[in-house]
Amino acid sequence: MNEIKCPHCQTVFTIDENSYADIVSQVRNKEFAEDVHKQLEFAKKQFETEKALAKEQEKRLYDEERASFEQKILSLELALKNADVKEEKNVQEALHQKEKEFNALQAELDQLKQQLQFKEVELSQKFQEDLHAKERTILELKQEKELQQKEQEVQQTALKEKYELELRSKKDQFELELKAKDEAIAFYKDFKAKQSTKMVGESLEQHCEIEFNRLRMTAFPRAEFGKDNDAKTGSKGDYIYREYDENGIEILSIMFEMKNENDETATKKKNEHFFKELDKDRHEKQCEYAILVSLLEADNELYNTGIVDVSYQYPKMYVVRPQFFIPSITLLRNAALNSLQYKQELALMRDQHIDITHFEEDLETFKKGFARNYELASKKFQSAIDEIDKTIKSLEKTKAALLSSENNLRLANNKAEDLTVKKLVKNNPTMKQRFEELNSDES
Repeated sequence: MNEIKCPHCQTVFTIDENSYADIVSQVRNKEFAEDVHKQLEFAKKQFETEKALAKEQEKRLYDEERASFEQKILSLELALKNADVKEEKNVQEALHQKEKEFNALQAELDQLKQQLQFKEVELSQKFQEDLHAKERTILELKQEKELQQKEQEVQQTALKEKYELELRSKKDQFELELKAKDEAIAFYKDFKAKQSTKMVGESLEQHCEIEFNRLRMTAFPRAEFGKDNDAKTGSKGDYIYREYDENGIEILSIMFEMKNENDETATKKKNEHFFKELDKDRHEKQCEYAILVSLLEADNELYNTGIVDVSYQYPKMYVVRPQFFIPSITLLRNAALNSLQYKQELALMRDQHIDITHFEEDLETFKKGFARNYELASKKFQSAIDEIDKTIKSLEKTKAALLSSENNLRLANNKAEDLTVKKLVKNNPTMKQRFEELNSDES
């Protein structure tokens, strides 16, 4: 489930995964369309701005050139007024030459005007082409987005069906496990109800012994399992399990304690009341593990889930229900068999009077040194990767700046090439009037 917050009323709504995905998709499509529209508007405004700037610059240069020509005309008029009769012919020739130059300039201006019109048409066509290309891109992106949405919907449907199937499977499995647990609890309640108060504890011991003897020859051929009759230290457990390999090396040893009680017992005991004594028996009988097989606290879910590790209170101690008696031995036995090779090697070293203390210390020193060197190398490697990433980002920024600069230089060069004297004096009525006055004076 996801939560969204209204930006106006600040109300928080909870929606499911499908509704959240639809809302996110709608927002992304809207934002994408708005972004594309903004980019098109920006490109159009930029084109119009550049066009206006070019026209403004042309007008400014034209005004400057016009002022220059007007100044020259004023100078000529002054020269004509103050000239002698002898110089009149020269003046007429100069005026005639200026008229030729004006006509040449006018022709060149007309040519530039045609070029400008052609350029405007070309730019307009290019803008339209770019606009159509962007519209096609938008259409393609929309189609791709719709296809992705359909694929996401198909995937979400498949995932939903998969999760529903897994949920049903887990539900069925849980119901089966719950039924089995209920049957086991009912069995043991009935089992305890049939026993007398005197035989409550003995019945559980007999049950565990029968279950072990049933599998002794097939699963535990080299194991010893029997009552703990050694009470020299003042206390003893119920059963001791020991197993050896073919060389007489101990593979596994377990101290067992069986606890049971009638439902009618006035004083209810807890499993933790027996942990301390069981741990003491384990150490005195030199057993590796301690297991309490208990029917106490029948309603406590902690002890009804399976093999419970209570090593947080006493090391290598477990609490199990009777149905997990054999599985607990099997699990510890398999773990011990995995480490049997190391035990055999240690025993061989002891037989050969090899001191392994320094070996273990050297091994621990090597492990610490290796871990430290690995950590340092990992940090340096990560630091190098970070520096490479920073360099790549810096180069990308430099590349973008160079590309932007090259584009601006190209635009400036194009504008400079289009800027000429003919273009500056184009459509100048004042200049035209001045030259017409000169022509009329000459005639």
